[in-house]
Amino acid sequence: MSDPYVQADEPEEHDAPPAPPRDRRRKRRFSGCLPMLVFVAVLAALIFALFKVVDPLAEVKGWFADPKDFDGPGTGHVCFEVKEGDNIGSVGGRLVDEGVVGSDEAFSDAAEAADAGVFPGTFPLQREMKASDAVEVLADPGNSGCLSKLTFLPGKTVKEIVALLAKNTDFSRAAYEKALRDPDALGLPAEAAGNAEGYLAPGSYEVGRNATPRSILRAMVTRWSEEAKDLDLEGRASDLGYTVHEMMTIASLVEAEGSTLSDEDKARIARVIYNRLENPTAETAGFLQIDSTIAYALGRNPGVALTEDQLQIDSPYNTREHKGLPPGPIDAPSSASLNAALNPAEGDWLYWVTVNLRTGKTKFALDHDEFLQYKAEYTAYCDTSDAC
Repeated sequence: MSDPYVQADEPEEHDAPPAPPRDRRRKRRFSGCLPMLVFVAVLAALIFALFKVVDPLAEVKGWFADPKDFDGPGTGHVCFEVKEGDNIGSVGGRLVDEGVVGSDEAFSDAAEAADAGVFPGTFPLQREMKASDAVEVLADPGNSGCLSKLTFLPGKTVKEIVALLAKNTDFSRAAYEKALRDPDALGLPAEAAGNAEGYLAPGSYEVGRNATPRSILRAMVTRWSEEAKDLDLEGRASDLGYTVHEMMTIASLVEAEGSTLSDEDKARIARVIYNRLENPTAETAGFLQIDSTIAYALGRNPGVALTEDQLQIDSPYNTREHKGLPPGPIDAPSSASLNAALNPAEGDWLYWVTVNLRTGKTKFALDHDEFLQYKAEYTAYCDTSDAC
């Protein structure tokens, strides 16, 4: 007989084990999926952000995009040279460098579409042109012959002008120096005595394809002659008791000493020069004592301070050692400096000192004691300024 307690506690072997509670099993399954759901959400956010910032197809799209091209019509003036042996490829790169076209690919495509080539010469182009427009200009030899523009600021010496010309044209320094040795061909006035210093008028000039060193320099002398005629330079200089050459020399000194000053101060500097020249019994005893003339003799910038040894240079341009005007101009004066020389201010000043180099404030003194006061003011300014 079997034990009733065993039968009650131990089920038959074919009976299935009791299932776990439904809610507990569901809870375990949910907690296992949560990390995966969070990971997927974060990954999706990162992918979305990546597509917002970087287009993975951008590089591929670039392979099929049109080459960069400007809309045109362009601005400014570029005198572009096509050299012997140039082709579409070599020209396209230089056009990009000069800002004429947006890309050499756009230029090449436009040339191919027009079945066009290039020809040696100088051609008038503009910056930011449509490539097809640039091709149209360069493909026609009849467009060759544009003008280059050269600008010379006042205050330059002949030596400096020649250096700028040699740098910006196809001619050497020696070629310009050779042209300067033929003053009659340049149209220099007789009073210049063969020296072009002061007679090469500053300003802007257009240089054509067929220009030569002689024609370029002659154009500068011609402009000076035209301005001299407009000003009645010879007559007005005579009224003041000076020759044209002396007047050009005075104007060049005003330019060297007062190029950054107002027209009024330029006229005052001119008056000081006249006062020193015309009053040999004054404190200055007929000496101009202008250091920019010495700097010219030394081939130095007139704004650079000179040493005591340099101030004693043996030269007719040393106005500390030689009375009166130097032999001739020391630079190419501006119209403002020439007008100041022709229209000096009224006053008895013998000295001037620019006491503030940043503002150009300049004080004029009647005697040496007053000059020393202003010089001390300038020295004090230099002690606290890096402009000196």
